[in-house]
Amino acid sequence: MNILVSMAAFALASSISPGPVNIVALSSGARHGLRASMRHVTGATVGFTALLLLTGLGLQALLAQVPALTRATQLAGAAFLLWMAWQLARDDGELAFSGDGKGPSLAVGAAMQWLNPKAWVAAVAGMGAFAANGDTALVWRFAALYGVVCYVSIACWAWAGTFLQRRLADPAGMRLFNRTMALLLAASAIYLLFSGDIGPASPPGSV
Repeated sequence: MNILVSMAAFALASSISPGPVNIVALSSGARHGLRASMRHVTGATVGFTALLLLTGLGLQALLAQVPALTRATQLAGAAFLLWMAWQLARDDGELAFSGDGKGPSLAVGAAMQWLNPKAWVAAVAGMGAFAANGDTALVWRFAALYGVVCYVSIACWAWAGTFLQRRLADPAGMRLFNRTMALLLAASAIYLLFSGDIGPASPPGSV
């Protein structure tokens, strides 16, 4: 039972802390409401859980043999975050809380995890800490537990965003909020671009 508690604590610390995926969840909750934001929550959870699982099954070892692929992932991730930041910055601020399908898609949520170097660091560090011996059953157990914690954590950010709706009830306020979120995403992109290569020695980061 102790190892399950440790796994859950690691998953919570990595998932609930601020990061690009959670910034988008917060923004989507404020902009589109909780229901429309759950596609992003689900996609991000599925994307990260798949990344974690494949890392435990040997993906990191494969990437270590192709350093250029690791760098390409970092560059693609930074570009993707900058694109997301631009989309937020140019939003007109018109509110749409009805959950009518205009929130971030499931595919965007999943892509954000695969293009986010911090998600890779969390996956490598987590599997290195809890399943370094290659026990397949332990890899699957950790991935399943992490998936649940990740889903709840990202959903909490989307839910928190809904509480901002009353304070952002006019387009001008929403535009200011969106541009603040855009700056945070751009800062994340710049940080991730220059934070160094993905590797097992790196500390776990937020997803």
